[in-house]
Order: sequence, then C-alpha cells, then structure tokens
Amino acid sequence: MAGTGLFAEILDGEVYKYYADGEWKTSSSGKSVAIINPATRKTQYKVQACTQEEVNAVMELAKSAQKSWAKTPLWKRAELLHKAAAILKDNKAPMAESLVKEIAKPAKDSVTEVVRSGDLISYCAEEGVRILGEGKFLLSDSFPGNDRTKYCLTSKIPLGVVLAIPPFNYPVNLAVSKIAPALIAGNSLVLKPPTQGAVSCLHMVHCFHLAGFPKGLISCITGKGSEIGDFLTMHPAVNCISFTGGDTGISISKKAGMIPLQMELGGKDACIVLEDADLDLVASNIIKGGFSYSGQRCTAVKVVLVMESVADEVVEKVKAKVAKLTVGPPEENSDITAVVSESSANFIEGLVMDAKEKGATFCQEYKREGNLIWPLLLDNVRPDMRIAWEEPFGPVVPVLRINSVEEGINHCNASNFGLQGCVFTKDINKAILISDAMETGTVQINSAPARGPDHFPFQGLKDSGIGSQGVTNSINLMTKVKTTVINLPTPSYSMG
Repeated sequence: MAGTGLFAEILDGEVYKYYADGEWKTSSSGKSVAIINPATRKTQYKVQACTQEEVNAVMELAKSAQKSWAKTPLWKRAELLHKAAAILKDNKAPMAESLVKEIAKPAKDSVTEVVRSGDLISYCAEEGVRILGEGKFLLSDSFPGNDRTKYCLTSKIPLGVVLAIPPFNYPVNLAVSKIAPALIAGNSLVLKPPTQGAVSCLHMVHCFHLAGFPKGLISCITGKGSEIGDFLTMHPAVNCISFTGGDTGISISKKAGMIPLQMELGGKDACIVLEDADLDLVASNIIKGGFSYSGQRCTAVKVVLVMESVADEVVEKVKAKVAKLTVGPPEENSDITAVVSESSANFIEGLVMDAKEKGATFCQEYKREGNLIWPLLLDNVRPDMRIAWEEPFGPVVPVLRINSVEEGINHCNASNFGLQGCVFTKDINKAILISDAMETGTVQINSAPARGPDHFPFQGLKDSGIGSQGVTNSINLMTKVKTTVINLPTPSYSMG
C-alpha cells in the first residue's frame, strides 16, 4: 500500500511529507493540501502546504549541491540513475495504487506508466554518457583568412538548478522525463508536482532517495500554486524550467526571464481521413487516440476531419467500437474512468451543451454521473462550435466533415495549438505533402498521435509549447556549451 513499508517514512500521520536536503519533512505552515479522488470525490490523500521560506531554503541547498554534483564523474551519475530506475520498477505497486486513486488512471495503465518511467531513466543514463562524453575540436584555418593558430575545444556543461513541473495526467512519467536529463547533465532538480498526482511523485522521489543521490540535489516541494507557484517559477536561483501543462505555461514563459524554457502546453490534435484510408484502421485509432485515459492526454485525437464521401462509414465504425467501451472505476481497468476534477467535468459538459444547441449530431446519449462522463462521438460538428477548437480533455470526440484535403489542413492550421496531428491514407506521397503542410510539431501517418517512445523528439508549435522534449533534446536543453581556445604562437599543421 502507498505510504507503507519501504515508503513509511514519507508519511506523517495522514499527511505526506515534502523532500528537502535528503530528508522527509513537515512544513512549518502546519497546513496541508487535500487531494480529491476523482472517482469518489472524497479526500484521498493530503500533502504539505510548503511556504515561500521553505522554497528559499530548498533553492539554496540545490545551488550548493549542484556545484559538487557537477564534479561527479558521468559514469557515477549514470550508475545512480540506473539504481533509481531499478528501485522504481521493483516498487511499482504503491505508485500505481496512488495513480489509480489520485487521477483515476486505470490500474493496468498505472503500472505501465511506472515501468515505462524506470525504462526512461535507464535510457537517459545511457544516452547521457554518450552525449556528454563527447566534445568538439575545431581548427581556426577552416574559416577564411585564418592560419592554424587556434585550437577550439567545446563541451557541454550543466545550467545549474532545474525546476520541473509535470502535469496530473502522467505525473510519474513526465516528472522523470525532466528529472533524469537534468541529473545526468550535472544539474540539481527541484520538483513541484501537480496536486493531483503529488503522492505518486513523492513515492517516485523516494526511489531516488533510496538510490543514494547526494543531499540537496533533489527536492520535492508540494503546496498550493496560488501561494508558491509564481514564487518558484520566478525564483532567481532557477536556471531552467521544464513545464508540462496548460495555459499556466504561457504565464510562466512571460515571467521567467532569461533562462531556457521547455514547455508543452496541450493541443487540438487533428485526425485527417482521406477517401483511400483503411477505415477499420482509422476507427481503431480514433478509439485509441480519442478515448484512452478518458481523452485526458495532450496527444489525444481532439478533432476528426474526414472526407464527406467516407464520413458515414467512419462514423458507423467508430460508433460500434464506442459501444464496446467499458465505463466505471479505475480499479476495474475500465476503458473510461472519471475525469480528474469536477471543474474539468463541468468544462467538458459546457462544450457538449454548446454543440447540442448549435445542432451537432449526438451518436450516443450524453451521460454524466459526478466526474464520470460516458464516451461521446459528435458528428456534423461545424466550425462555429466551441468543441471544434477548444481542447475538451475528456472522452468527447468531434467529427467535422470536409470536402477537400485543403479544407482539413486549413482547419488544423487555424488552431492556436500545434502539438500533433495525424493523417490516414494509403498514398505515401499525399501523406508527406499533408504532413509538411500541417503546422504541428509532429505528424503521425496512419496512427493516432502519441508522445512515445520517450526518446523520440516531442514538441509543439504556436501555443502548444517552446523547445523540444525527448531524451536527447532534453539533455541538450539542460546544458550549455563551454569553449576553451588554445592559442599557438605560430601556425601548426599535423604532419606538416
């Protein structure tokens, strides 16, 4: 069970502790933040409500610990990461249990997230040794007008303190996707987990603690965003911010100052379906892309743009598959579980009611009980409906019928988002042309949008983000180039 056995020290009575200076601590505030179980709508866990003074203390520790960590050999950093990954995977049950109760993620998917996270840490350790173990050697005479009198040596060095802020929907995986690159690169790491998902993150951080990382190098601060959010993101000790979430990221980017930012802020991922597509494949991917984890994924299929000539058949195939989706508690591995909060459910319902008022065709009856919303396919959606543009982050998929490929591309590109998209066709030439025309960070051909595998580049255009993720890109973002130039008194040429 969560907070017991190996993890007993992270819990103080009913309230989980925060992590700083290699210890589990209670906040001087004497306050806690409740975590509501989305399925039961009752308080499931409580975490510390940390203060700004505690943030300051953590930042000072992080700055100091980073100086020593930067002098730790790469192989030793990698060794500790591999150890943390093994502990994480060996103790997946408490984290998976927390994910089920905090964010209503189906039990089997919760286990998968933890195991995947361990694999990501290990991959990052291996990749980091390769990337950071190489430098460049430049010669001055390669530039016009110069003799060979200068040798330039370049290497990658850490930035300092990295602030990591993962989202609720993949709190463990998207935390380690920031933590592992930061640590292998020689940075210290301050983690601010989402409220929904905080307990899962605290268990994950304990795995790093048990692996033996130096005191102060890793910290995990919990609390209300309204009290410590801006204080964290605007803190002068922070040298890089990696954030995954929503509109808050835009606000952070405007306030952060001159530091590297890695932001993934959601999407309105379009699925363009051509006449020659394999329609059974299309239907399967709309179900997988639109309804897995109740549509609460940045890379979910958020709008289907299907050619009119095949629209009826696509809709019928998807309807038949929607009817087979199970709805219920996450403990029973239901396909559709409660969305994360009542405010999320209300927002989704607002989009659905707007579509109803404006004449969309409901392929199923709209049904909601608390935070649980039954899967819904909306046909004959028009551009004047909110659901055509806004991100529902729930189990609702709108279908817009189009009369040309250009119409589909134009709708996709008119969005303020640009995370991912997909196109279904048997003509690879058309697929490449459409992919090039779509203003998104990634285009999937004949498959639903997806973030993984975790070493693939992952980035968004426009309001979907800044920078690129994926193991290699994250390591590069969390380092900077250092140059040393050796000046020779006279030109020198090998074998000259």
